[in-house]
Amino acid sequence: MRRLGILLSGRGSNFLAIAEAIREHRLHGAEIAVVLSNRPEAAGLVSAQEMGVPAFAVPSKGRTRAEHDAAMIARLHQHRVELVCLAGYMRIITPDFVHAFPDRILNVHPSLLPAFPGLDAQAQALQYGARVAGCTVHFVDEAVDHGVIVLQRSVQVEDSDTVESLSARILQQEHLAYPEAISRVLSGHYTIQGRRYCRIPD
Repeated sequence: MRRLGILLSGRGSNFLAIAEAIREHRLHGAEIAVVLSNRPEAAGLVSAQEMGVPAFAVPSKGRTRAEHDAAMIARLHQHRVELVCLAGYMRIITPDFVHAFPDRILNVHPSLLPAFPGLDAQAQALQYGARVAGCTVHFVDEAVDHGVIVLQRSVQVEDSDTVESLSARILQQEHLAYPEAISRVLSGHYTIQGRRYCRIPD
């Protein structure tokens, strides 16, 4: 079984989607080894504990970014994590973190990257007048929302959409895309050519 480390800052809906995919055998050969949060009050930690998954707060308050990331890396190594999945983790990780898990950190972002990186991507899409939005699962590199794209799923933007309604539909697609992307990466059936993720047929 390949060991996943989940990082979250809030309710952890993508963590729950990954856990459900494992439980329903849609995501094979994976187990969640540990859930970590920079916020002790994160609801996702409670959900993990209720599921019997090791879950720990590693508070960021009062620490430098480098100190906090070193503590996170140590926890992940302690639990022998092979693939790190950022699931609503609202911190920019340091280059040292990226180098500790080279090509082994995934993130999900609520836009069709490279459009609308950073915060409030759904609001950015509405303000821009985009007709199609969606989500992207990508490898994490040293730049924000920049790494090689593994998988994208799209949704139509309706004239009646608000940030809340668009966000809700995108989130539904995130819950489908993230487990699928994890499965693709764990399979090893891919190469990276420049910035292109290329699947290798089974």
